[in-house]
Amino acid sequence: MQLAPDSTAVVVVDMQNGFCHPDGSLYAPNSEAAIEPCVEMVDTAREAGASVVFTRDVHPPEQFEDNHYYDEFDRWGEHVVEGSWDAELVEELDPDDADLVVVKHTYDAFYQTELEGWLESHGIDDLVICGTLANVCVLHTAGSAGLRDYRPLLLEDAVGCIEDDHREYALEHADWLFGEVHAREDIEFV
Repeated sequence: MQLAPDSTAVVVVDMQNGFCHPDGSLYAPNSEAAIEPCVEMVDTAREAGASVVFTRDVHPPEQFEDNHYYDEFDRWGEHVVEGSWDAELVEELDPDDADLVVVKHTYDAFYQTELEGWLESHGIDDLVICGTLANVCVLHTAGSAGLRDYRPLLLEDAVGCIEDDHREYALEHADWLFGEVHAREDIEFV
């Protein structure tokens, strides 16, 4: 898969302490295992001159207090609370000044964020997506990208999950419905 660096962004979804570190509130070993592949993809993108975007799932403590139905704290327990160590990116993934860091409050990195405007202003068409969790924020962000006419390319070997069958489901669903699934070694910037 050959991609033009000037119209491609690598989107690293929610590689945060809360999900990827053994002391995190929603730690999953498969998310920790995705750190190195994500770092390698970011390094490859930077060397080629492609854009890099990091998303951070961050919840103000009172976010769900007055909600009628949608309450992630009820489903998952308190996690990645604003201002906490849990909400910070893992130390291995250190954004550069040129990178965009998107703070989001839901599973979808496009929902009420600056992501779409930033991608448009930078002429981005293709999104190489990695990170965690496969069947939650990765899937919802990739699906939202596809609906906005970006080409989402999910990296099967750089996506974390709670259970392996969650990753399998997410990748099959994305490949079938709105995107493409590739291995990191198949991505080439030209």
